[in-house]
Amino acid sequence: MAKTISVPEQCPMEVGLNILSGKWTLRILWHISKGPVRFNELQRLLGSITTKTLSQQLHVLEDQKIILRTVNPEMPPKVVYSLT
Repeated sequence: MAKTISVPEQCPMEVGLNILSGKWTLRILWHISKGPVRFNELQRLLGSITTKTLSQQLHVLEDQKIILRTVNPEMPPKVVYSLT
């Protein structure tokens, strides 16, 4: 007889709160929701965020498939962030 493994069910609200938690996450998503935005433009819109923090937050959101990072092959490379 096969063993059954009980998979703990996770509340969808808990998953959403874990994704959206953080000081900058909702602010970043608010500005990106208005349309595609470049890194420096986003940093200016957010005001007091450091380059390192913004970069880390964008990588996390990209890993969670919430935002899309598009690199246009120009010189210099143009990176645009948008919602998925």
